[in-house]
Amino acid sequence: MKTYVVITRDEVSDVDYSKVHETSANTLRYNRIGTKTFLKYDGDKPSFLYGKTEYTNDEFLTILNDVDGEWYVEDTTSL
Repeated sequence: MKTYVVITRDEVSDVDYSKVHETSANTLRYNRIGTKTFLKYDGDKPSFLYGKTEYTNDEFLTILNDVDGEWYVEDTTSL
């Protein structure tokens, strides 16, 4: 089961990419203003993410799809 955690841009340098689904800082998706990103992992929470709020897949999809939220990106592929 994937778990999601939001981190700040300043915390990106602390990420151990062997413990998360993302492969490098270059593959991260940022919020609209570029101050936060998120990571996905399975199983036990990596120690560098201790103290961070965890979200389930469904919870995080709700956050990403909130048109008024900081993560929403309009899908223009069908236009």
